Amino acid sequence: MTTTLRVRGLRLWRGDRQILAGIDLDAAPGEVVALMGLSGSGKTTVLRILAGLERADAGEIQVPKAGMVFQFHYLFEHLTALENVCLAPVHVQRQTRAQAQARAEALLGELGVGHRAHALPRELSGGEAQRVAIARALAVDPPLLLLDEPTASLDPARRNDLGDVLKALAASGRTLLLTSHDDDFVRDFASRVVILAGGRVVEQGDPHQVLEHAQHEETRELLQVERQRKLGR
Repeated sequence: MTTTLRVRGLRLWRGDRQILAGIDLDAAPGEVVALMGLSGSGKTTVLRILAGLERADAGEIQVPKAGMVFQFHYLFEHLTALENVCLAPVHVQRQTRAQAQARAEALLGELGVGHRAHALPRELSGGEAQRVAIARALAVDPPLLLLDEPTASLDPARRNDLGDVLKALAASGRTLLLTSHDDDFVRDFASRVVILAGGRVVEQGDPHQVLEHAQHEETRELLQVERQRKLGR
């Protein structure tokens, strides 16, 4: 199987605390892979390392250009949606402003927020801001898209809309790797789930199989925490 992402033996310490204890991970074109785990399991740290925002202490990483969508979007508040999406193509890839703008307009249109191109971030809804953030990450055409807790601030209807967007991106041949605590979203939209505990992969596979027939105690605890969270809404 052709892989977009290959990780072997990924390790990270912070002081005398080991955050990642030897992560192995693969992801292929067209896959939507969800990393799940209790708080402190290391899932967001994996994304940050793959995005080049943090350095691992050991391990082998084969990763192409990656775009990252942060949980809180981090759009530049003084720039319009269109200007946010144009930033990297103009300043990193040295595209002309006209080239970058044409690409940005196309991406915003494909993601259903073309009509909000000239809105400032404070004028966008949470779902709209997230789609702009996805467009910004896609503007440099990365084979791998990383998303940190993409459903955290979305209501159920918007979560389904996002899932459809991610499936369409995967169908185009892109590889998606996301972190999530939302087991319903993972069942509905991920092609594979990877459970982390104590900085290790403890089980992985088809989301329905893993989440409905959990083999590891940490997975069962994670699902119990999620059930309690839903009851507390």
